[in-house]
Amino acid sequence: MIKTNTLHNKILGGEFLSLEEGMELYINTSPAKLFSLAGKIRFWINPERRVSWQTDLNVNYTNVCISGCLFCNFHCRLYENERSFTLGERELKDKTEIVKRAGGNQLLLQGGLHPHYRIEYYENMLRYLKEISPGIRLNALGPPEIAHISRLSSISIRETLVRLKAAGLDSLPGAGAEILSDRVRRIISPSKPSSSSWENVMREAHKLAIGTTATMVYGHLETIRERLEHLMLLRKIQQDKPEGTPGFRAFIGWPVQLKGTKLAERFRLSPVSALENLKMVAISRIMLPNVPHIQVSWLTIGEDLAQLALHCGADDMGSVMIEENVVSSAGASFKMDSEKMKSCIREAGFEPWQRNQDYSPAEN
Repeated sequence: MIKTNTLHNKILGGEFLSLEEGMELYINTSPAKLFSLAGKIRFWINPERRVSWQTDLNVNYTNVCISGCLFCNFHCRLYENERSFTLGERELKDKTEIVKRAGGNQLLLQGGLHPHYRIEYYENMLRYLKEISPGIRLNALGPPEIAHISRLSSISIRETLVRLKAAGLDSLPGAGAEILSDRVRRIISPSKPSSSSWENVMREAHKLAIGTTATMVYGHLETIRERLEHLMLLRKIQQDKPEGTPGFRAFIGWPVQLKGTKLAERFRLSPVSALENLKMVAISRIMLPNVPHIQVSWLTIGEDLAQLALHCGADDMGSVMIEENVVSSAGASFKMDSEKMKSCIREAGFEPWQRNQDYSPAEN
């Protein structure tokens, strides 16, 4: 059995853990030792007893999507379906007013793989939002959407990102990663771009100095090895980013939400346990020493477990999420406002600080 002190010294010495070392930690190391190691690395990377959070609004500009993800109850495949929608200018403007009133300055814009919208649609949407609210920050789209827009518009990934950045894109969320294993993706997201496509979008974004985040959705059909391979791929992408560019600012993992999904109908899946959620936070911090922040998904695991996760390697609580539709439609029901967020962090023994997407202090 590998000694955790040996691995701790290896990481502090600038070395990355191997797949076998990560597997040993996750499977055979006691939770107490795993959490302790993750906590030590967290304070080595972020020494202060502070935990960050932000205020933003998750705007689903459309629910029309052809990716066919088995875990998503929100999407609508047919544009003519009575459930389908695309937000107009008036509705987008209302969203900017809502986030401002809540003390935020950012929209998280996500839709899906719309079969008709080419890049001009997205350029117009971003430009409009910047025109009506010049101070708004747009954390917009995600690698599958970028790859889809690129293909539909017959332009390169790079040109797609360059044009979107010029139109107002400030940062790129890590959406659509799920598990970066094509074996799994072919089952749970049959029409979504491949793992290599997700990787290529992120690498191009990093070359253009577009800050990003990375994500993982676990607890469905993936193996523990595939989770670790996912983390190691993220680590390699981060390692290869051009010097002086932000790359992945944070990693966020969360358990799949199953209520009413086709995934739950077709496969016998059990909810992820509290212990496994904490272990995933810890192993993420340990395997990703070159990613500055580990965010805990309070929305999917709840306030109490999120507080424990802050002692298992996480240093960020994400957003209060004034509005969220996708994971909520599959069973996530936790809610939090700014006061509850700050109280939650303090109760866990840390000092809250409100941030922007780039982890600069937010103006209160």
